[in-house]
Amino acid sequence: MSYSHTATCKFDVASWKEQPYVDIDEGEGTTVGDMYYPKRGLTLAEVEYRYRGEVEGSSNQRCLIAYKADAAPVLSLEYFTGSVGGNEGTCVFLQTGTQDAGSVRTRFEVVPGMGTGGLEGLRGEAELVIAGHSDDGYELVLSYDLD
Repeated sequence: MSYSHTATCKFDVASWKEQPYVDIDEGEGTTVGDMYYPKRGLTLAEVEYRYRGEVEGSSNQRCLIAYKADAAPVLSLEYFTGSVGGNEGTCVFLQTGTQDAGSVRTRFEVVPGMGTGGLEGLRGEAELVIAGHSDDGYELVLSYDLD
């Protein structure tokens, strides 16, 4: 789809809490710090992000991850509060993609009909690719329109 505007920003992970709710190979996963990742299984991550740039604000996300031998499918809904291109309000982002030990690939879409204030008519999408850790944040370029 083609959009009239783009908004470039960087975002940081402010917090990440992940818990398994299905561990297919019980106990054969990996523990890193205080977090356990199943070898094969399902987890729920509660994530907070901070955005800066032409997308400015914060969000809360719930992310379902299906761990397996190769890239794990990821499905997320994210509630954003802030501004896009100077328009303030709230909206919901849907992310579908994959992650592995060193990277994330996801399609990032605005959920139509979920915006408020200046983001009420927001439509848009982005492709997000993250490889490795960054102390400077991760770039996102949102292509969008406002009705």
